[in-house]
Amino acid sequence: MNQFNRVKKQAPKAVLLSSLVMGTPWLSHAQLADTQQPVATEIAAPSPANKPKNNPLNQVKTYTCPMHPEVISHEPGRCPKCNMFLVEQQDAENPAEEHAAHQATDNPMTEPKQTSAAKASSQVFDTPISKVDNLVKAQNQGATIKYVCPMHAHIISDVPGTCPICGMNLEKVETGGNTQEININVSGSMQQALALKVAKVERDTLWKFVETVGQIDYDESQISHIHARVTGWIEKLAIQSVGDPIKKDQLLYEIYSPDLINAQDDYLLAMDTAKANGQGRYKDLVRNAGLRLSFLGLNDRQIKQLAESHQTQYRVPFYAKEDGIVKALDVRDGMYIQPSTEVMSVVDLSKVWVIADVFENEQSWIAKGQKAEVAVPAMNISGIEGTIDYIYPELDPVTRSLRVRVVLDNSDVDLRPKTLAKVSLFGGPNKDVLVVPQEALIQTGKENRVIVKQADDSFTAKVVRVGMMSQGKAEIVSGLSEGERVVISGQFLLDSEASLKGSLMRLSSGHQH
Repeated sequence: MNQFNRVKKQAPKAVLLSSLVMGTPWLSHAQLADTQQPVATEIAAPSPANKPKNNPLNQVKTYTCPMHPEVISHEPGRCPKCNMFLVEQQDAENPAEEHAAHQATDNPMTEPKQTSAAKASSQVFDTPISKVDNLVKAQNQGATIKYVCPMHAHIISDVPGTCPICGMNLEKVETGGNTQEININVSGSMQQALALKVAKVERDTLWKFVETVGQIDYDESQISHIHARVTGWIEKLAIQSVGDPIKKDQLLYEIYSPDLINAQDDYLLAMDTAKANGQGRYKDLVRNAGLRLSFLGLNDRQIKQLAESHQTQYRVPFYAKEDGIVKALDVRDGMYIQPSTEVMSVVDLSKVWVIADVFENEQSWIAKGQKAEVAVPAMNISGIEGTIDYIYPELDPVTRSLRVRVVLDNSDVDLRPKTLAKVSLFGGPNKDVLVVPQEALIQTGKENRVIVKQADDSFTAKVVRVGMMSQGKAEIVSGLSEGERVVISGQFLLDSEASLKGSLMRLSSGHQH
């Protein structure tokens, strides 16, 4: 009975051997006779020269590296570049290989090879708390060196080795007990590939400098409004249009006004009375009559001419009191005007204003009397020096900017109002401060970091406190020392690497996931 059961259990193996005999004529009689030897071992024995082409069970398997696909091998092992485990390359178009792979998986002889990596990784995952505790203790004691897998940051070792999951070499990471520095090792060839550039931390003088835009405008203190102080009619208008230049004592208009005629007659009558009766008691009468003419708009030359000629003028001329440009003209020939009517307005362009907008956070840099430099690209004018004359008391609620007034000399009348201009405002200097190029800063919103190149050509990320930033340079209040080298190109790649390795710092702070 037992013999029958034993023969029955061996029947499938005999059938398999018979099928192998039909498909593998190279098997020897001695090999066929040994039916107790596993079939998988017999299949793997033949050499490639004698391997049949039509048998799917005997096709050669290929292994490749997940990180370097160009590395191909016909035997399992490790990648010569990154030391990762080679994985079997599957061919979806050949179902025979998939069938062979399933048979190899069912074979108990292959189980130790397939589960070796899983058992090693399970040892890592089964005891994470002890590793973290040891790391925390080491951090509290002082600086320590750990080795971390680049692909699996939770794999931490005290000694060099390989990752039990992927097989990659563990990277060296140095951390301190209370520091925030993470060392990053980059080879020389990789530094050239990343085009890393460094600059020294040095002492310099930073000037408070604000570059903004403004608009040229009239100097409002140089605008004069001309009104007739009597009622009457414009008989002759000497000004043609807005923008006409005028000179001092130039004729502006002639007016017929009954009030002016009566005032002239009163002045002549007072003079005749004083002459006939003596200058004693009538002297004040003549003076008051002359003041009346002056207040009505006649100048001293016109009053003197009236006294000499004793002829009343029915069309009284009025002249310009200063040079300027006609800014507004509201009358024409024959118009009836009153004292409330503005005949014209004249502005002197020998001085102009530039109204510039300064951002809200820069208003503390601005002070009255500071120097300014104005350029007008549209007119090909640059290098005009001016002075901050006034700072307006309130901010614009829409643009959140502060208006600053700069006075410029415009003797040649080259600057035209309402033209846009570039304005550079210079404040006081900050002398002998540590500065770095502004592009070296990694600004995250919460803190500012820089990447420092150390003496051993390794890199570390440092947190710095920044002061004033001006003209492409940033003042370093704390975090760096003079002579250190900071990375100004490619620092973001190094910062991302530091953030990846910063998981050790988070573990040392007690953050466990």
